[in-house]
Amino acid sequence: MKTLFFLMPMLIFSQGEFNKKRSNLLAKESLKKPFDKLSGIHVRKKSPGSSDWLFTHKEAGQSFLEYQRFVKVKKGKKYKYIYVKQIGDFSKNQLKVAELSKQYLSLYFNCKVEAMKPMAVNRIPPKYKRKQFGTQQILSTYVLYNILKPRRPKDALAVIALCSSDLWPGKGWNFVYGQASLRERIGVWSIHRNGNPDKQFATCLRRTIKTATHETGHILGLKHCITYECNMNGSNHMAESDNTPLALCPVCLKKLSWNVNSKPLERYKKLANFCKTNKLEKEMKFFNRSIKILSK
Repeated sequence: MKTLFFLMPMLIFSQGEFNKKRSNLLAKESLKKPFDKLSGIHVRKKSPGSSDWLFTHKEAGQSFLEYQRFVKVKKGKKYKYIYVKQIGDFSKNQLKVAELSKQYLSLYFNCKVEAMKPMAVNRIPPKYKRKQFGTQQILSTYVLYNILKPRRPKDALAVIALCSSDLWPGKGWNFVYGQASLRERIGVWSIHRNGNPDKQFATCLRRTIKTATHETGHILGLKHCITYECNMNGSNHMAESDNTPLALCPVCLKKLSWNVNSKPLERYKKLANFCKTNKLEKEMKFFNRSIKILSK
């Protein structure tokens, strides 16, 4: 069975509950330096509202040791690049968001990002498109398995497509923000629902890089986080996604640092500088606060 991860929108497909005991157990995991220093500035995962992800999905979370045993994709000599492929027609400012997303992915995952040849949306057969909400949607699984998988370079740590069109993953779904396959090292996300960058550039950029890093995190084996408010939290709707931080919690940061061989302090400095340059004020302040703590 293919392993798929979703940032799921409005529909409810299963009933679950927030596993508070499991969350507390994961929070007690020994983090060791420097990750233990950061726990004080991260907020524990809040109990979900009736429309939130953890209210409708039972998640087990993932400890660092579980991650080490589970992960199949690790940066090294074999897998060393993240590839990004743009699909569709983008406005001038959407293209700017796309370029900045590539920069941010490189900083976030301590990995060189390579651009693949763009693809026009008319290259996708009509049977993999539909009209919904007054707009054209593309079947996300077609992008994953018919476009990305056959074109995946051997040295790809991850291959991820950015689509200008809205996405839907199949029967019974309205839409999806992003989707990834860990086994195949491929993912896709859409800029369509992220706002108009001509009017709210920072908002569109924040949403776009948040989904990009979340889905790429799944490709690298990070499961949905239930321990802290974290970029790897599941999200059911835009309001929930907007309230999710761009930063990784200490537990997920430890996993990523081990995987891509990044140093948290150096990483935070690069991310803070990116956020300062691109007017992501809230995120810049948080990264600078993290830098201050790790510099002591």
